[in-house]
Amino acid sequence: MGAKLSIPRQRLVSIIGGSAGNLVEWYDWFAYASFAIYFAPVFFPKADPTAQLLSTATIFAAGFVMRPIGAWVMGRFADGRGRKAGLTLSVALMFSGSLLLAVAPTYAQAGLLGPAVLLLARVLQGLSLGGEYGASATYLSEMAPKENRGFWASFQYMTLCGGQLCAIAVAVVLQGFLSEAQLTTWGWRIPFVIGAGLALGVYLLRRNLGETPSFTNQAVDRPASTARLLWRDHRRESILVAMLSAGGGLSAYTYTSYMQKYLFNTVGFDKATATYIIAVALLWFTAMQPLFGALADRFGRKPMLLIFGIGGALAAVPVFLTLEQTTSPVIATLLILIPLTLQSGYSANNALVKAELFPAHIRGLGVALPYAIGNALFAGTLEMVALALKGAGVEWLFYIYVALVIAMAGVATLLLPETRERSLITED
Repeated sequence: MGAKLSIPRQRLVSIIGGSAGNLVEWYDWFAYASFAIYFAPVFFPKADPTAQLLSTATIFAAGFVMRPIGAWVMGRFADGRGRKAGLTLSVALMFSGSLLLAVAPTYAQAGLLGPAVLLLARVLQGLSLGGEYGASATYLSEMAPKENRGFWASFQYMTLCGGQLCAIAVAVVLQGFLSEAQLTTWGWRIPFVIGAGLALGVYLLRRNLGETPSFTNQAVDRPASTARLLWRDHRRESILVAMLSAGGGLSAYTYTSYMQKYLFNTVGFDKATATYIIAVALLWFTAMQPLFGALADRFGRKPMLLIFGIGGALAAVPVFLTLEQTTSPVIATLLILIPLTLQSGYSANNALVKAELFPAHIRGLGVALPYAIGNALFAGTLEMVALALKGAGVEWLFYIYVALVIAMAGVATLLLPETRERSLITED
């Protein structure tokens, strides 16, 4: 793709270390979504499957509500104490949330305390991930060399996909060794035990990472990183980042996290088949990230984002309408690959674009907070909206809703500058 992909060894080690932690964080986050179809009955009994999923989706949304708070707290922390410090704190919170999920009592064991522990664990994970996105996006973007910044920064979303893929892989393995009754009774706890162990390992790894030049080169008397300063000096960028994040986040969760439930609950595939379909789709999606990152280095960030904003909006309704009619797992997989390929134009480049929009002294907060707000409002409520419309018998309105929110991201892209030429990351 033009420039050589050479990079100093110390930077490469830092990028790999930051990426590995990002993978674990997102594994822990997506394990909840992947196993909700199994643990929903033990926390919310005596309800039909759609109502049970709606209950777990409400707690899923609560995690998203906490993400702007986590983004605000840890975005300021990363700007004031360092990107490495922010990464370390976020994974410590994720460890706590995953451990709570692993030991949470069921409704039969503790009544309402069970769902309450589930909610507390999800709140901790939301705080963690709210800070993780901004810290990791900023860290990887600042560590990457200028000429290959799109390629190396794409590892942020590649590892996000990898985390979700690992959650799905654990589900596939457990489905192969345990019965559905065993998964529902106790097997759903295993992925959270794994996640807590991995998070502890990453915590130790991140403590030894190097700090970025953008942070270490800042003046001692730099302005404080505050939401007020962000709104005063970078209002336009913040609004556009929130709009872009809303469309990108909603689309990503639609075709990966929620799609597993949709294939089971609407299309009619069994749970194992739905899981296999998503696993194959995620493998493809993961492989697309460095490709679209390299394309952004050559052709610019905006063309890649527009592939998503325009193409994704046009594809949403036809893909869902066709999925409704299919009975073939192969056809269903191929259909899902269409929006996921278009989604890659956003996912590979969104973190870098956001980091390039803000100066170093407020970059961590500027990347994290608008992103978390956009995601909380649209991606976080996605499953509630989808399941509520399905319950009302107008699921087709959800398809239109997805298309419109993606189109909003397209509008934001048109209003953004081409950050490859106007990047505020000045260090190389």
